Amino acid sequence: MKFSHSIQFNAVPDWSSHYISYSNLKKLIYQLEKQHHHHHHQSLASSKLDGDGQPQDAENSPLLHTSSGAGAYSDDPDTVFTRKLDDELDKICSFYQLKELEIHGEVDGLMKDVEEFQAEHAAGEAMGEGGGLRRQSLWARARQQSIFKSFQIGNSGAGGASNKARRRTSTAGTLERGIPEETEPHDDDSEEEHHPITESTNLTQSHDSLSRPARSSNTHRRDSLAAPNDLLSSDRHSANSLRRRPSTAFNDFDSEALDALYSEGITLKKRLTNLYVSVCELRSYIQLNRTGFTKVLKKYDKTLDRALKSSYISSHIEPAYPFLPATLESLNQRLAEIEQAYAGMVSQGDVEAARRALRLHLREHVVWERNTVWREMIGIERKAQAANLGIRGTMLGDDGGGGQGEGRLQGDEAEGATKEVQTPVGRYRCPKFLLSSTFWVLILCLAVFAVLLGVRFMEDDAQQNCLAMVILVSALWATEAIPLFVTSLLVPFLVVLLNVAKSDQPPHARLDSKQAARYVFAAMWTPVIMLLLGGFTIAAALSKYNIAKMMATFVLSKAGTRPRTVLLTSMGVAMFASMWISNVAAPVLCFSIVQPILRNLPSDSDMSKALLLGIALASNMGGAASPIASPQNLIALQNMEPQPGWGIWFFIALPVCIISLLLIWVLLLITFHPGRNTTIVPIRPMKDRFTGIQYFISATTLVTILLWCLSHQLEPFFGDMGVIALLPIILFFGTGILTKEDFNNFLWTIIILAAGGLALGKAVSSSGLLTTLATALTARVGDLSLYALTCTFAALIAVIATFISHTVAALIVLPLVREVGAAMAEPHPNLLVMSSVLMASAAMGLPTSGFPNMTAIMMEDPQTGRRYLKVGHFLTRGVPSSILAYAVIVTVGFGLMRVIGY
Repeated sequence: MKFSHSIQFNAVPDWSSHYISYSNLKKLIYQLEKQHHHHHHQSLASSKLDGDGQPQDAENSPLLHTSSGAGAYSDDPDTVFTRKLDDELDKICSFYQLKELEIHGEVDGLMKDVEEFQAEHAAGEAMGEGGGLRRQSLWARARQQSIFKSFQIGNSGAGGASNKARRRTSTAGTLERGIPEETEPHDDDSEEEHHPITESTNLTQSHDSLSRPARSSNTHRRDSLAAPNDLLSSDRHSANSLRRRPSTAFNDFDSEALDALYSEGITLKKRLTNLYVSVCELRSYIQLNRTGFTKVLKKYDKTLDRALKSSYISSHIEPAYPFLPATLESLNQRLAEIEQAYAGMVSQGDVEAARRALRLHLREHVVWERNTVWREMIGIERKAQAANLGIRGTMLGDDGGGGQGEGRLQGDEAEGATKEVQTPVGRYRCPKFLLSSTFWVLILCLAVFAVLLGVRFMEDDAQQNCLAMVILVSALWATEAIPLFVTSLLVPFLVVLLNVAKSDQPPHARLDSKQAARYVFAAMWTPVIMLLLGGFTIAAALSKYNIAKMMATFVLSKAGTRPRTVLLTSMGVAMFASMWISNVAAPVLCFSIVQPILRNLPSDSDMSKALLLGIALASNMGGAASPIASPQNLIALQNMEPQPGWGIWFFIALPVCIISLLLIWVLLLITFHPGRNTTIVPIRPMKDRFTGIQYFISATTLVTILLWCLSHQLEPFFGDMGVIALLPIILFFGTGILTKEDFNNFLWTIIILAAGGLALGKAVSSSGLLTTLATALTARVGDLSLYALTCTFAALIAVIATFISHTVAALIVLPLVREVGAAMAEPHPNLLVMSSVLMASAAMGLPTSGFPNMTAIMMEDPQTGRRYLKVGHFLTRGVPSSILAYAVIVTVGFGLMRVIGY
């Protein structure tokens, strides 16, 4: 989680403006970085020789250094940033000292009240029955002197005295308004109009604490709501006890005094819990701000290549009052005092039980007060991620933006779920989903499915039902009328319901429902799924421990400042990262690394467009470079017999990807001219040293990849690559390097999508439909040569994958390609499948053609808020890039596959 979000999640809402302005400091860092590099390049230009070979004189060189004003402000970033840090530090110290004085005063007063209450309680028990009058008088005197002290504003004399006798606080802590005891709640407004009173507890507080918004009223609202009857009864009993004369109320003195004492004990308990929360919040305030200073100084040193962090922390942060060890020790002492007092009043002296109870109150307070903040922030994050992944609203979901969704939540639900439409016979209100295109697409798909089930034009009923199922599932995948993974889950349901599965043994009889269920679910969990899980595990470990980022920044730091070199290096890093951490996460990683370059380029720079587009296109190509780079590669492995090892895959895919990458790089150089008027800020490598955990992760990853490359030779030992994939899963999760939260964060939708595709392929093959279609298709293309078939199927899957997901295109086309290749006079199924899956990854002509493209088009210039790329950039560069990759696949790729005997 970003630290700026961590502050929002963990800050006390009422103190939010008094924390370190972390986001503003980051913006200042980026401004200083841009300014620093601008002046650096100006100074380099001014130091050049003139036309006669002599140095330029001082009059012709720009005035860069001044003693004061803007020049000093821009030429010395340390001074600028230090001033801003000093302002933040002064703000934090001033607020903390006031808040500490206020809370310590409340704690001192509370401890005194607790002692008086305990002494009064002990004295009452010692006196027995005769102590009723003494208890009553002690309690009344305590009310008047310390426990419920009232201050009257604007009134004095007898009227003020009577008002003091009539009013008291209803909850613990500082309240801005009292509740009159003799009137009903609806009389509060009129009573306060004539007698405005502000009350506080124990100590006379500063004007700031009296005039600020009622912090304690927010803090204790839960307690007030939890036990309103106790508080109201306490008010009524105490009022009655003051109004009655001792001679007329002598008989019920004991009960009145006991009730008052009991109510006072409840009030003190609540004050203890609330003050415990306040002290803990003050301690958290120190820790959050110290972490903020440390992180922002680290960011400054890393971005501007400075060394300010250690000196500033030692000279400014550590001597500051809030960050002194004695300050934290004082807060811990206060917590100990509250725990002791709570133990004496509630848990019969058991301090550990009191500590547990107070911590439970603290947790409940955090959940109650900040639950809304957490939900809103996490909701915003999820909406942003969904937008980056191109996830669309479905039939009953939100088709619009976040604002529309919020409007529906805040408005009337019935209004949000319906819409009024004009018809020839009048205006009617109907559900909104009836007017959405998604709903009617779904209806059309179901109508076609029903027609195919009813109109029989195939001899075999199982094949007829299977054809209807394939067309329905393919249409739902292509249109995303329902989520992709839900469509995958529809596959086993339809396989069993339509009875399309047949036995693998002659005479290939149709399986009953129970046998079909076992058959189809066994097809959904195969070694290929384990290989996918192993790839996710490696990707999670490399990302979580910054190994991928350290490697990428190290390579990019060697690229220098020439635009064409930086572009090529960035594309190479993106392709390499896509091989191991998937082409979903790789572009996100690379975009974050090149942010310093983007920040220091003009918003309309061609270099920015070339860099983002180059990373996206390279990530698409990287999705074909290794078997675990993308789900379509695993689907291809499932459709190849025998399955190629990693060594064979690398032998074919790496040359194709590298040559395609170079051709795309040349295309971007020709069309964008990124070197014109472009100054590149060099990327600095991460200075963190490799830890033992990082070495262990790297070694485990390399060993796993080596075993995958030798999987055919090691088949007698491991049996399948899916078994080898268990090695990183067991080691990383077993040692605690990855946790169950990391496991839950896997892309399970992708796994379900792949599993549904495998089940569909198995069902189509089992029913005999695949053989029938392949035979019919082979009869039509039987006269074509192997090379012509390769070109035809590669072009077919390129068109399909451009408009729908690469993975969905592979799910639909690859099983048919395999059968056509197997039915040829000279079978070449693996060659056709391999060339088709390479082309599936290379289809990148539209922003929606893959995750890298969708991520790239969402990138915005932080200064202007405009997107760097438009759809036209993908049409004019993505389509030619796909054509170049197609040419490489059907030439170089075809030749390499023939060399290894495919």
